[in-house]
Amino acid sequence: MNNWFECKVRYEKTMENGMLKKVTEPYLVDALSFTEAEARIIKEVTPFITGEFTVSDIKRAKISEIFEDETGDRWFKAKVQFVTIDERSGAEKKTSCFMLIQAGDLREAVANLDKGMKGTMADYVIASVAETPLMDIFPFNSEEAEVKTEIDQ
Repeated sequence: MNNWFECKVRYEKTMENGMLKKVTEPYLVDALSFTEAEARIIKEVTPFITGEFTVSDIKRAKISEIFEDETGDRWFKAKVQFVTIDERSGAEKKTSCFMLIQAGDLREAVANLDKGMKGTMADYVIASVAETPLMDIFPFNSEEAEVKTEIDQ
């Protein structure tokens, strides 16, 4: 299971008019700890940021699933409620979880979520979908683990 951390990176960005402006951009990183999250975000953003930058904030993000779509340029956060029925009382119980969807717009995000949830057997309700300010996500990949293992040996 993934362990997601939202990392905010603060740096001076060159705007279209040539002026420098201090900006803080959020990214999502898959890591085992806060320390690893900081190290990974520094490694990931270094090639794209010129000049100095700081990691201004790191916090855990409760994301249970990510649906990627390379044609999309924005990230949307969906609150999905799984509906179950208690056998004893017959009461309906809703369990919420959060998912990230990459898409071009809101309608595409809902369509991508439905497409990603197509194979599930559980009943679900989409409670909300909203655009996030996330710039990019960096999932853990097995190639990094292999390189790290080789270095450790």
